[in-house]
Amino acid sequence: MPQTSTRPNTVSAPVRYLENDKDLAVYVASVGGGQVPSHEGSYLDQTVSIHNGRTRAKPFTLDKEGFSLQQQRSAVTDFYDDTQITDTYEAEAKALVRGATGATRVEIFDHTRRSASQGVRSEKKIREPASTIHNDYTALSGIQRLLDHYADTPDDVIALMKNRFAIVNVWRSIKGPVLTSPLALCDATTVDDSQLVRVKRQGNDRMGEVQLATWNDTHTWYYFPEMQMDEALLIKTYDSSTDGRTRFTIHTAFDDPATPPDATPRESMETRCFAFFS
Repeated sequence: MPQTSTRPNTVSAPVRYLENDKDLAVYVASVGGGQVPSHEGSYLDQTVSIHNGRTRAKPFTLDKEGFSLQQQRSAVTDFYDDTQITDTYEAEAKALVRGATGATRVEIFDHTRRSASQGVRSEKKIREPASTIHNDYTALSGIQRLLDHYADTPDDVIALMKNRFAIVNVWRSIKGPVLTSPLALCDATTVDDSQLVRVKRQGNDRMGEVQLATWNDTHTWYYFPEMQMDEALLIKTYDSSTDGRTRFTIHTAFDDPATPPDATPRESMETRCFAFFS
């Protein structure tokens, strides 16, 4: 079982929402090792209560709240070693997603490393924690990501799209406990679709589409303080099913007021997976 926590049951911290859905907004993706970009549009820093997910008795699920904390000790000794990621970690991540979702097939299509330290980002050519509330995919871009991934094998796409598929993000620390810029996740059952706004995602090599969110006092936020390297957070960012289960999960990094001033900056990796169902 994931560890318990001695942190407070609730902290208050500002998180960044899209101020309204009338202004033209663009989510500008950063380049590894570069400066933190400014997103186009009008944004609102809203102070919210963020609950300690470790103290909740009832477990979180991907199909309801949209996220789930899992215990998994990795055999990887260096998460910056691409060979270890390919040869060892990808099999671990696939097994974790299969076990948590019941998927019959899992395929990995992306790894993104991040750090809260500009020095580490410059040295490792990696990205910063994402500090604007977002969900990685929309109803359209989730499908487009599948089409892009299997562009060279269109017959695979036809077969795979006959059944339900989801995109699940496996998020974990890759160097010690997460003490700075932890991840806050909003219980998807407290978010109405009208509060999710489709915006363009401007990347270095492609133009995509993500969801930003407008503020509502119904939103209920959680985090898992001091995440360890033998824990993994699963986040559902897309689901093709429209049967009432959660399809999207907004989330963001935030500044935890309980973080010691001399805390080691976070280093993390997210692994994006397609989960296919029969």
